[in-house]
Amino acid sequence: MSERLIAPSLLAADFANLQRDIEMVNQSKADWFHLDIMDGIFVPNISFGMPVVKAIAQHAQKPLDVHLMIVDPDRYIQTFSDLGANTLTVHYEACTHLHRTLQAIKSEGMSAGVALNPHTSVDLLKDTIQDIDLVCMMSVNPGFGGQSFIENTYNKVSALKEIVEQKNTKTLIEIDGGVNADNAKRLMDAGADVLVAGSFVFKSAHPTQTIKDLKEAIV
Repeated sequence: MSERLIAPSLLAADFANLQRDIEMVNQSKADWFHLDIMDGIFVPNISFGMPVVKAIAQHAQKPLDVHLMIVDPDRYIQTFSDLGANTLTVHYEACTHLHRTLQAIKSEGMSAGVALNPHTSVDLLKDTIQDIDLVCMMSVNPGFGGQSFIENTYNKVSALKEIVEQKNTKTLIEIDGGVNADNAKRLMDAGADVLVAGSFVFKSAHPTQTIKDLKEAIV
């Protein structure tokens, strides 16, 4: 069984105390930092851009899992590699030539991820799954933090896990949105490998303990 990972989403962090929150994640049982880049076009919100990613990278001691919720992501592949991204995830819905985009990400030395919106079928990845290191499955509609979890996600995870096993790839399945202590284990049982948690971690009274509890719930 592959290792089960927790990736706190810095979109939910306190931006007035960002270094403090980064240090908290560094000291916690978390595995990755999840960074949501939004452009106000692909999703109806704007998050943060390159200067903030650069600042995060200077302090983060764990891999950067960068999720581009932007149109035409190919423009910025090299930029995010230069900023220190370890995994770069693009949206299936934003890529005209997905295979080419995946190869471009890998050629910059990063792991290549593909994100799927809630309405997008996992079957659309059958022809590229062998080139995908990580599938980020949106379990809320992308663009805003703090949304409630979409129940159909469990079925999608199971269906995607079947494709991964059929094609015999090492693709990780990541869940992004509405993850909490109530659904974490069920998501892992369905076939997930990585859980992104934003509000659940950063809005809790004791974020370090919340991460520890989440990690223990899925092992």
